[in-house]
Amino acid sequence: MVEAEWWDYDDAAEMAEAVAGDAQFLIESALDARGDAVAALPGSASVAGILDKLKGARLKWKDVTIVPTDDLLVPVDSPLSRVRVLAERFLPLGARVLPLTGGNLAVGDAGRAADARLQAIHWPPDVVWLDVNEHGHAAGIAPGPDFEAAITAPHRAIGLTPDPLPADAPHARVTLTRSAILSSRAMLISCRGQKARDLLEAALEDGAGSRHPIGRILADADQAIDIHWAP
Repeated sequence: MVEAEWWDYDDAAEMAEAVAGDAQFLIESALDARGDAVAALPGSASVAGILDKLKGARLKWKDVTIVPTDDLLVPVDSPLSRVRVLAERFLPLGARVLPLTGGNLAVGDAGRAADARLQAIHWPPDVVWLDVNEHGHAAGIAPGPDFEAAITAPHRAIGLTPDPLPADAPHARVTLTRSAILSSRAMLISCRGQKARDLLEAALEDGAGSRHPIGRILADADQAIDIHWAP
């Protein structure tokens, strides 16, 4: 069973303060220990408020490398671009924001290019933050023809096409693999709503036998994981 501690909040604003504070602490601890830090952060619209809190942290941002936990195969100026969301907030602070995608590549080639990019930075990540939705998806890992590869591949990143494509983001994507996520020194999770909480609790209980991506991702995780939840 995964070692996870739940933190419950009255509303999204209270949770945003706490998640940003948790991420700040983990990044700051890495900076103090090693002089630099790598943070894998979500860049979806659902976490924009938390990212806005985090960008106000007094950190040595010039020594921080940020990578998206996943990104869609869309132009960087698209409102769906995860790296755009992160770059708009953290590049002005001096952080390095490393894109996972770039160029007009097929999904498999995009995954291989992202894996090559990640080979060039300090590894493992000091923190991976996963935002879990009510379907149990996390990072870009979702059911589809590439799902088992994302769970089992030793690579750091992989191209993936969800099936079915989500209505709000109907695109193939590049995502960190389960191997990359579990290599992190620390992990935190955010989720909203009772449905997402119930699913996450069941997925953690089921572990490797879970039918939900987050259960498969976290099975056998040996980090202590903080889970932040609000209605």
